Order: sequence, then structure tokens, then C-alpha cells
Amino acid sequence: MRISLCQGLLTGAIILNLLILYFVSRAQQQMMEKRKELGRGSRRAVQPASPFGGALGVIGGEHGGMAVEGHGRGPRVTVILREFENFENYVGDVANSFLRQRPELPFLAVTDTFPYPPVVLPEGARLLVLSPSPDQPPQAHRPEFHVQTEFVLLVPDGVELEQPRVFERLIKELEGEGGGPVRLVAVPVLARSAVQCLHLRVNLKEWTATYSSAISGSSGSVCTALQGDAVVLIRTEDLFNLSVPLGHPLFPALFVQTTLRGWKVKLLESPYFSANHRPLFSSAHNQWKADTRLKEATGKLMRSFGLKRLLLPEGKEQWFGCTKETPRCFGTVQDDTPDYLYLDRWTPPCCLRALRETTKYVINVLESSGVRYWLEGGSLLGAVRHQDIIPWDYDVDLGIYLEDVPNCDHLKNLDSGSLVDANGYVWERAVEGDFYRVQYSEANHLHVDLWPFYSRNSVMTKDTWTQHKQDVEFPEHFLQPLVPMPFAGITAYGPNNQRAFLELKFGEGVIENPQYPNPVKKRLDRSKL
Repeated sequence: MRISLCQGLLTGAIILNLLILYFVSRAQQQMMEKRKELGRGSRRAVQPASPFGGALGVIGGEHGGMAVEGHGRGPRVTVILREFENFENYVGDVANSFLRQRPELPFLAVTDTFPYPPVVLPEGARLLVLSPSPDQPPQAHRPEFHVQTEFVLLVPDGVELEQPRVFERLIKELEGEGGGPVRLVAVPVLARSAVQCLHLRVNLKEWTATYSSAISGSSGSVCTALQGDAVVLIRTEDLFNLSVPLGHPLFPALFVQTTLRGWKVKLLESPYFSANHRPLFSSAHNQWKADTRLKEATGKLMRSFGLKRLLLPEGKEQWFGCTKETPRCFGTVQDDTPDYLYLDRWTPPCCLRALRETTKYVINVLESSGVRYWLEGGSLLGAVRHQDIIPWDYDVDLGIYLEDVPNCDHLKNLDSGSLVDANGYVWERAVEGDFYRVQYSEANHLHVDLWPFYSRNSVMTKDTWTQHKQDVEFPEHFLQPLVPMPFAGITAYGPNNQRAFLELKFGEGVIENPQYPNPVKKRLDRSKL
């Protein structure tokens, strides 16, 4: 094979370029090694290594960008103050308290939007605004780009550092847990609201978080959530592995996420931090403003996490879902499969609550009007299985005797239009077929459907039918007599032979083998029940 002059020149040029790249790379590598060696030598000359190193390096020019390693091993902890109110705060005092005694520590005050009036910070402390700005790069607002230490210390507003060696104690305590479930260590803030160790259970399928009291141990309490004022140490890697690392309010956001990962927090009795300002707000009006903002922020956070209901240790409940004044939590149902089933969730608890209220109300109206009714379809199935609505169902079905409709003022005139009664319930003829519907309200369309049947030759029948397999004729003897049964917190009436009735409607074994309404679209994984 003969090589032309052009091919030879091209080959030579390629070889020459490769040699140049090789020698340039070697030179850069040698320079970096020399710099590292010089750095190690200078650090050894300044002072012995400590958990936090020496002076804090400059971050991104004067006060922005990335952390630069200081003397010694460099700081191991970044202090973050996440929550403070614009109208009254002590952020500058908190920063001064820490930086006077540990000037090498990075200190970040983190806020959703730029505070007004502006926060005055001492030298060495920085403000990080989480809201993005169109004229800045994305890393400017992402906290993981501004924390270059191994640990993060989360502190509340108004706290004061009195024991400079508290950091070493907390780090030692956290490192002593190894790679176990304890991923956070906390200490109390004295002279403020007492911190309480709680157990938190988060059930995303049921849109619910449940708090309960935890029992303290001799060497500290290990639990899954904290309530009250505390300072928390967490590894930076763990913090920024959370989907919302610095949510607001901080503790609910933090502990919902850590609980779902199986992590725990250890609350120590000592050491502790002091509160330089008590109360935190100087007037009742400012306290009210702070409480109002906290309530709004909690609702926003819980809705973003898909949590509709909180059960608190003292037995109280907080709701963040739909009400009589708002639309229901899900839209129009397609293929008998509500959207939440595709998210591996069940009916939101606020929707179930509204369905129970509507059912109780409708049954009371029917009974007081002399309208015979019975639990139908999936509602009867729920009564037999759970004494309640099926956890993933989105309406309630009642059968009624067609001949009794004239007895009920709420039903007999619906041919001329819908009726909004004195309690805000909407009674109407359904547009989907020849039956009645009672909606929770004009805004919230959670509903109870009333299916009118009449007897013909001892068979309960109708003149029109839907495509649902359970919408079939059945012998009237199932209704003679109707029998009381618990359902959704009340006593309702159902057929007298419920198993035979349900198996006629749905097929054999339906009670013992739960399934979603349309398993072709979404099938229930029974192994997770």
C-alpha cells in the first residue's frame, strides 16, 4: 500500500498535535501537584488542624459564589438561618453571635424573596435569596452551590451562641451514629418554646401525616420529628439529597422528607443554645402577623407535598384540602379511574369527609321523607368490607324506590331544574342518565347518586341502564326487608343478603378480592394492602 505525500503530512501533523497535548497535560499536572504541596505546607505552618480550620475563605469575590478552603482543614460547618420575618428579626445579632466566637464559619441567611426592609449582616455573613431571577444564573439561587462544608447547622432566629465548642460535640455525636438511621442531631434552645421529640408517620397514599409523642431516653431521645425551638446538625450531603432541602416552614418540610427516607433525629439534653430575644416579637400585632404567615406557609407546603390532613399529638386535626367553598381535589373522572389512582394514591381524606357529610345529610332527608333507600354498588361493598366508603372510591351510590320520589320535596320537582337547599347542597337530575345527584355544594361537586328502581314481577328494574357491570336487575326479595348496617359513621340500610347481592352484581369473591374500578387502566397491587 503506497502512502501519498498529503497522507504522510496529515499523519505527521496528527502525531505532533498528540505530543503537544501530552506535554501540556503533564506540565499542568505537575503545577497542580506543586500547588497542593505548597498549600499543605502553608497550612501546617499556620496552626494545627481542628474540626473547623482557620480563617474563612472568600466566597465568590467579596460575598458570593463558592466557598474557598481556608487555613487548616477548612470549616466543616455552615450555619444557616432559614426562617425570619422581614418586619422584625434579629438575623444580624445571630450572625454576630456566631462569627464573634467562630469567625471561620460560613453563615448564610436564607429567604424566599429579598427582604424589605433589607437585612443588615456583619462581614462574613451572606444573604441567599431562593427565588430565581431572570438576570442571574441558576446556581445563584440554589443553596447547594453555596455550601461547601461537610455539615450544616440549622438555627432559628434570635438564637445566641454561648458555648463555642458545641459544634465539636454535635459533630462527634452525629459521626458516632455511623451510617445508621440517625441522620440528624439536635439540641434545645433555652428560654423559648420547649422542644418536643415526636414520632411522625407519613402516609402519602392516604395524603396524611400523623404526629405522636415520643418517649425520652437516658442518653437523648431518638424520634422522627421535632416541635419547638431547636438547633439541628445534618450532613450537607443528606440535606441536599432532599427534594426540598430548605422548605418553609423548615421543621415540617425537613421532617416529612426525612421520615419518608427512614431517617431519625437524636435530641440531646445538652449542650444547648440560648435565646437572646424573648419573646421573639415585640408586639402582639407582630406576633399575629407571624402566626398568620406561618399558617399560610404551612398550608402551601403541605399542599405541595400532597398532604391534606395533619393529625397532631394533642388530638387536633389540620386540613389542607377541599372544603364546601372550594372545588374538589380531583377533576372529571375518565374511565372510572380518578387521577389520583395513577399517582398510587387513594381518595383524599377531605373528599372522603365531604362524601360522609353528604351521605349522612341525604340519608336523613330520605328517611324523614319516607323514601325507601339502600346502599348500592361500590358503597354497599365498602360497607361490608370497611363499614365505610372504599378508600379509593369517589362517590356514594344509593338505590331508591321510584314510587317514593313524590314523597320528597327535594326530588319531586327536579324536572324543572336543580335545587340548592338551605344547607348549600345541590339536588339535580344527572346529565349522564336517568338518576338523581346530590352535590356537596355548588363549588364542590363531590356527590351522592340516587338510582331509582321500580318493581316488576318481583324484580327491581329501571328503564335506562349505564355501562357499569353492577347496573343490573335483581330480585326484590333482597330488599324485603332492608337491614341496618354501619356505614361512614352512621347507620344506613342495605339489602338483606349482602354477599349474594354483591356477587350477583360484581361476581363471586368480590368481597375478599378488592380491585380498582377499571383494572384495565389501573390495577390494585394487593400485596401493598
